[in-house]
Amino acid sequence: MGLSTLIVRASDALPMAASVDDEQTEQALAEHKQQAKLIFRRITANSESRCSIESGAYTLHYLIADNVVYLTIADKSYPRKLAFSYLDELSKEFSQTYGPKVETIRKPYAFVGFDTFMSKTARLYSDSRTAGAAAGSSMDRLNDDLQDVTRIMTKNMEELLWRGDSLDRMSHLSTSLRSESEKYRKAARSINVNAMIRQYAPVAAIAFILIILLWWRFT
Repeated sequence: MGLSTLIVRASDALPMAASVDDEQTEQALAEHKQQAKLIFRRITANSESRCSIESGAYTLHYLIADNVVYLTIADKSYPRKLAFSYLDELSKEFSQTYGPKVETIRKPYAFVGFDTFMSKTARLYSDSRTAGAAAGSSMDRLNDDLQDVTRIMTKNMEELLWRGDSLDRMSHLSTSLRSESEKYRKAARSINVNAMIRQYAPVAAIAFILIILLWWRFT
């Protein structure tokens, strides 16, 4: 099932809880955890609320609910229905336990104790794939309750990385264009002022001399 799970605040990607992974899993998923951080930074108010992102032998599934992102890294062969059912259970329990506190925390991993529930739920979903007949009937009941995931967006990590880089470049280009545009506006104003000075300076000088002569004559 989900080999690793991360929970962050959607608005600023502040990590709030994470599964405790063994050293082997930590090493195997080091690159994918970095990709997860990238996904968190890419999430906006317009992002899909449920999405599966394929990356090599793994898939990163995430769910957004109440300004919280729940993401799990699973084997590519692991059923999406189970992955999102798992995330749904996490979101319901997390919201019920910590919901009112989500917007107030300032330090990372403030809800580290949630790992106990994550570990227990992860074992349940892992066992449901390999257990015998008794667990199989439980699996059947679980499948009956699972939502339809055919409409959940599926993306490729390379596509996401390229799109993100493109957006970054476009943002940088837009900033540069605004800066250059401001420079041109200032230069244009300076040119116009200089042109007006050259055009009206002689007239102003003559008018000033006349005023001085008239003042001197009548005083």
